[in-house]
Amino acid sequence: MKNYNFLSIILLGISLASCGDTKKGENSIFTIDNTNFNAQYQPQESLQIGILNPNDKAVDSIIYYVNDKKISSKKGLDKVAFELKDQKLGYQNLKALVYFGGENSEATARIELVSNVAPKLLKYQIVNTFPHDTTSFTEGLEFYKDTLYESTGLKGNSYFRKYDYRTGKVYKQINLDAKYFGEGITFINDKMYQLTWQEKTGFIYNAKTLKLEKTFTYDKDIEGWGMTNDGKYIYQTDKTEKIWKMDPNTQKMIDYINVYSGDSKIKSINELEWINGKIYTNVWQKDAIAVVNPNNGAVEGILNLSGLRKSINATADDYLNGIAYNPKTKTIFVTGKNWDKMFEITVSE
Repeated sequence: MKNYNFLSIILLGISLASCGDTKKGENSIFTIDNTNFNAQYQPQESLQIGILNPNDKAVDSIIYYVNDKKISSKKGLDKVAFELKDQKLGYQNLKALVYFGGENSEATARIELVSNVAPKLLKYQIVNTFPHDTTSFTEGLEFYKDTLYESTGLKGNSYFRKYDYRTGKVYKQINLDAKYFGEGITFINDKMYQLTWQEKTGFIYNAKTLKLEKTFTYDKDIEGWGMTNDGKYIYQTDKTEKIWKMDPNTQKMIDYINVYSGDSKIKSINELEWINGKIYTNVWQKDAIAVVNPNNGAVEGILNLSGLRKSINATADDYLNGIAYNPKTKTIFVTGKNWDKMFEITVSE
């Protein structure tokens, strides 16, 4: 694990998780027995969950929960074995509801589930290079019906546009109100969805006319960063290690995954793109893309794009941001904030 984590540290800028992060529940009657707990677990492992009964209470039964989902009921002080293979990565909140003498009491603890996948170092080849508007503070990039769309940030200069990526000719541009900082976009069900950064506001446009049809408020207290979709659900980032799953019909968050490379979580994941069943994501301030399994959050590949800087006129603060997959050519388009070029690339192991 530690060998390939060095690669992740360099390219994705993560820090190794600290040990001893097991959280012990505060309870004067019962506690979850964490004597043999590890600081971290992997999906192929299992966990023995039981309680300590320092006051020798006569326990009738215990109901065990993981992440508020009931996993087992036991008589007396019996423990439960819990397989971790179907859990999403990240912290697992353990709870034991103990019934004794006509009363009940809770005991809680926490363990961390990390990835057992060694990310592959991916290679790329530049197919074409195209001009990119240096005034575009790129936040989102996506193809829709063979046409490239781009959204940008900064208050007072946020917009999205459809344009000819070969020449830079703009077909149509929609400017956001100056109070909004534009973020990621995605197309689904003939609608275009757009996020804003800290305004907790999203927009839904008619994909054909780009006319605004609805404004919605985030149902979670999060920031808006990147967006993509799998044809049924929208996925979005919020500056943390989370990728949220949204129902496009209700704009409600229905689930999330935590992104891990080995035993370390990756924070500040940004722009997203759904490519062949995987989520490709920029990591803010890094010239690298992580390839994420959308089912559990495990990073399966790392694409080092630092070599592109040799071909652009940009400052160190002009970060890589913008991933668009063209299903027609089966190539990936990447650029960065205020970059003067956009690159069409192929990716291989």
